[in-house]
This record gives sequence, structure tokens and C-alpha cells, in this order.
Amino acid sequence: MGSAEELFEGKPTGLPEPMARGSATYRLASDPAPPVRHLGGYERFVEFCTGQGVEAGELAADPARLFRFLRDVGQDIAAAAALKHAAGVFAGNALASARPYAEWTAYEGAPVMVGAEDLRFEVDRLRDALREVDEAALQGFIAKVSEWSEDQPDPPMMQPQPKSLPAARAYVRPTLPEDRYYAEDGTAIPYGRRWGDGPPDPDSYSVDSHTERFAGLHLVARALIDHLVAVYDVEVREDNAVAADLLVDVRDVVAPIKVTPRASGAAPLTFVLTGYPGVVVHAGVLHSFPFPLCGCDACDETVLTEADRLERLVLSVAAGGYAERYPVGRRRWREYALTAFDGSGAESGKGEPGPIDEAILHKAEIRLRDVQGGWAPWPLRQR
Repeated sequence: MGSAEELFEGKPTGLPEPMARGSATYRLASDPAPPVRHLGGYERFVEFCTGQGVEAGELAADPARLFRFLRDVGQDIAAAAALKHAAGVFAGNALASARPYAEWTAYEGAPVMVGAEDLRFEVDRLRDALREVDEAALQGFIAKVSEWSEDQPDPPMMQPQPKSLPAARAYVRPTLPEDRYYAEDGTAIPYGRRWGDGPPDPDSYSVDSHTERFAGLHLVARALIDHLVAVYDVEVREDNAVAADLLVDVRDVVAPIKVTPRASGAAPLTFVLTGYPGVVVHAGVLHSFPFPLCGCDACDETVLTEADRLERLVLSVAAGGYAERYPVGRRRWREYALTAFDGSGAESGKGEPGPIDEAILHKAEIRLRDVQGGWAPWPLRQR
């Protein structure tokens, strides 16, 4: 890269690898992708600024002035494809540098965006819109960006580190039934590879057929509970009242079971087996995880993939690989992080609490102050 692309912090890089829409955020813990905050490809815009008698470096440090400049010269920029692209990259870099932890993101089949989890900007759309806005709209947008950039977000959540379990006390999955399922025309349905490399049938998103294929999740949940009881020092309560722990709507409760470790800093787990059939697990104080996440024909999940997810959650929580935060940032979001018990990867999630009772949120806020470094590993049962 030439010196023209040294206006933002760090060396310019390429776009991040596009993420699949609707996919899990699970990733290899040993191979985290670095965030992209400085994207290359804006040299043409720097040259354009020089021709206009404007210092590009001053625009890079002053988003308000940059947006006004883009509005004033928008028609000239739109006339040249290469310049248009470079202007969008420059504007995205300016946004990324205006806010800690802001970065470029890319999703398959979607426009590239820049921002943080609370607000992201579609840079090409922003660049094109600026040349059409009136003064009032421009002032409103500048004020919005200014407020966003001045908001000091919480630092990224530290990934918890689980404690390994002795091999002699390892969990073993129960044998699951291997049933075959058929469509109305009598052909076998190959769940898990139903759509091959192509997209799902559009009509399949609203159809949950053969939900009985998830019945094995009840066996897995029971086996996990038995494992927790055998290995860890816990209390078990099977009572309809514990289903109230869940923060998602559940119909047709079959069996609600709460497993609480006898250690104040360890996260309890509440299992609710449902008639779907499925399982919902509430971990800690503010997060409930459904299995299957979605059983529609389009998602094409199987009992094996969902059993993997269920076991990973439960065993990782017990190993101390689970952390929660609330409130996070100005918008008071909730957040969780999970590191696999076997070191195979990690996942996280963050968002608005949704329709959760304020009393529950207040209680969770107080409780999480005591486990800011993450929930502790469960205490082992003494043999």
C-alpha cells in the first residue's frame, strides 16, 4: 500500500470473511479472526480530495466534515465507479475509527456494514444517500453519529476458561434411535442434507414435519442430568415451579428439573423437557437456550446436531466455561460467552433483554456482580 492509505490506525487489510446468515457463531478458539477496522481501497478518494483542495487526513479525523463533503461532491463521486467505491471505503473507515470496537462486517448475500453491535451502517447506502439529503437531515445524521461515537462501550467480554474433567468421569452419550422419515410421496427424507448445496424450498420455512425426530433429546437431557449428579456436588429439584426460570415461552411442559451446584459462584442449570419434543435449558440467571433452536424443514436440523449443541452447553457450564454480563453499555444489553469444555471452540451472544420483568433483571444485575470473571466450575462430588 502507498502512503495515501495511511490515514487510519493500523495497516489496511481486506474485508472479513463473509458470515452465513442464520449460522451459529461457534468458532475455533485457537483461530480467532481479527476485527477489520482499516479497510484498504480508498486511495482514489484521497486523490480526489487533493484535486478538490481538501486534506483527506482532516476528513478522516472529522466525520461531520466528511459527511458534509460527501454531500457537496456527491454527484461528482457518483459519476465514476472506482471513485464511488473508494469513497464508501473511506467513509466506513472513518466510522470505524470514531468508536472503540467498531469494525467492518460482511454477511453472505448482504451489503457490507461498519459499526458495533448496537448500531451498524451500510456504507454504500450511506454514501449514496448523503448526496440527496437536505440540511436538516444531514444535521440529524451527524448528531446521531456524534452521539454514537461518544458513547463509551464496555470492553469485549473475556472468554471464560473451562476446567477439564478427569477422563474417568467423562460423559457418554446414550444410544439414540435411528428412525427413517418419509415425505407424503413415500420417499425418505434425508434430514441434515435435505437441500444439498442449494437453498431450502421457500415454503419449508413455515413447516415443522416429523418433529418426533427430536425425541432423542429427552434421552440426552436425562443422561446429562444423571452425569451431573454422579460427578458433581449438586442439588436436584424436579418441580413444575422451576419452569418459571425460563425466559422464553414454553408450551406443553413434560418435565422441569433444576440442577444447582453446591458452590455460590457456579451457574445453576434448569432443564425443561417439552412435548414438541425438545429441551430448553436455562443457564445461570439471564439466558435460556432451546433445543432444537428451530425445527422447521428449512433449517433441516437433526437430533444429532442438536444433541451436540445441548451437550456442549451443559458440559461447558459445569466446567466453568460460561459467563454472563448485564447491563452492557448505554442500551443495557445482556451478554453471554461460552467456551467449549473440550477446547474445540467458543460462542457468544448479545442483545436487548426483551420482555423480561424488571425485578428479574435487577436481581440478575446484583447476582452477576459477584461472578464478573465468569461462573465458576462446579464442585466435584467426593468419592
